[in-house]
Amino acid sequence: MEWVFALLFALVFLWYLTFTASRLDRLHHRVETSWASLDALLQRRAAIALEIAFIPSLDPAAAVVLTRSAYLAREAEMAERSEAEESLTNAIALIGESEDFHKEYPEISERLEVVTSKIRIAIDLHREAVATTKLQRSRPVVRFFRLAGRAPLPVVHPFEEVPL
Repeated sequence: MEWVFALLFALVFLWYLTFTASRLDRLHHRVETSWASLDALLQRRAAIALEIAFIPSLDPAAAVVLTRSAYLAREAEMAERSEAEESLTNAIALIGESEDFHKEYPEISERLEVVTSKIRIAIDLHREAVATTKLQRSRPVVRFFRLAGRAPLPVVHPFEEVPL
């Protein structure tokens, strides 16, 4: 009779391990999809910044800074991505300070504001997904049985800390 309880316990424990591994896999997938969404929005913001840079009435120096920052943000590898995104954020802020820009080009200004607000939401979603995944991975049963497999530890990039 004891072996029946031992077998039942083993089956329940195996189910628990399988459930936990599956949940961890879903969390890693959530991190990947939230990052993909954030990356797409950042690329869209860089494209809008390039549109702004090619407006004829824009100050030439500001256009050069904005163009350089936008291209760097679009082409940067992950190691340089944070610095490039912060540079683009600062360049856009310089343009955004001008009330004349908002009055002369309300459509592109509105598109930039919409993308920026979507980026804020995407950053929050990505940071929450990373935190949840790290919390799950820190549990002793996950570490002991190596339920995360070879999946890399998710990270929050430094540019996600800077307010837009």
